[in-house]
Amino acid sequence: MKRYLPFVIVALVALATIGSGAMLYRARRPHVLSIPENKTLSAKSDADAPHIRGNPDAPVTLEEYGDFQCPPCGMFATFLGQLENEYDSRLRVVFRNFPLTMHEHAREAALAAEAAGLQGRFWEMHDVLYREQETWSKAPNVRELFESYAGTIGLDVDKFKKDMDGEQVKARVEADRQRGQSLGIQITPTLFINNQPLDPKDKNPEGIRAEINAALEKKTQT
Repeated sequence: MKRYLPFVIVALVALATIGSGAMLYRARRPHVLSIPENKTLSAKSDADAPHIRGNPDAPVTLEEYGDFQCPPCGMFATFLGQLENEYDSRLRVVFRNFPLTMHEHAREAALAAEAAGLQGRFWEMHDVLYREQETWSKAPNVRELFESYAGTIGLDVDKFKKDMDGEQVKARVEADRQRGQSLGIQITPTLFINNQPLDPKDKNPEGIRAEINAALEKKTQT
């Protein structure tokens, strides 16, 4: 907790409407690197394989490092659904786990998402975790809720329980975390558009759309 104290001062600008709010971001800005060529979407192992939603050949990739218990990430998840509808085949979305230690249940939620991923339901669990964030974040026994979500999205619950405690999902979450740390990530959500980090001043609906549009324009020029 102590090592995150410099970053807990936040500016809350509510996403009152999707067209005009902004996500919640900490006042101090860490330096985030661009994603190098050797760290793009190709994977050397299952632990490195990205979770991708949308057209795999889309000209623009939005890559998020997120924490399932992070309220700003929850707000962004709502907006992200609108972006996917707006840009359709022109946008693909990548999610990487970056659970923050200040959030008690964030790592366990990441394990739940990865356990669902082993049954081909990562994005379904991703969506449920963000939709129900306010409920499970305050629950005394989050495992029971995660198991109920697993049943709701059609998973084999016994396998899900076993996988949540397995080394495969732990390795996947840790690989994402280490990858994020190597890029200088310290807060969530941290966003990249075509491997370039989004400036904190642009982390609002208008700014994100503008950067996606700029990336699309650049692709058409090349």
